[in-house]
Amino acid sequence: MRSLHSDTGYLLYRLGLRSGQLFNATLQESGLRLRHYAVLRYLATVEGALQRELSTRLGYDPSAIVGLVDDLERLQLVERRPAPADRRSRVVVLTEAGSAFLRDMDAASLRVSDDLLAPLGPAERELLHGLLLRVAEPGAGDAGASSASPAREPG
Repeated sequence: MRSLHSDTGYLLYRLGLRSGQLFNATLQESGLRLRHYAVLRYLATVEGALQRELSTRLGYDPSAIVGLVDDLERLQLVERRPAPADRRSRVVVLTEAGSAFLRDMDAASLRVSDDLLAPLGPAERELLHGLLLRVAEPGAGDAGASSASPAREPG
């Protein structure tokens, strides 16, 4: 019978748990969690997004997105604006305060990644990042690997 540590799925699960714990501990002072951070990071890459786009892109339940955006809006890190194509819809946009928060978190997120990946050298980190991209986002590994900062984005 195979050992638990020979199961790649289990190892990925354990790594995800540890990554989430480390990152949530880093975010604790701000009152945010990793899910909030993911929304902010995604919004930093686009001009704004409908909540259903956030749900689809991040893989979160639509009802969870509403609560996350409410929290971020309360902290003035995002705001909802009328969608240009349909004034009845709202686009979630990163505010300047949200951008500043992400800039402030850059060093902390690098520390989390460095702690998590300490046993690996730079080439191994880059390889792991590329492999994770291929598994997590099929098709993204080819286009995103050269433009992304390998092994520098947290969990």
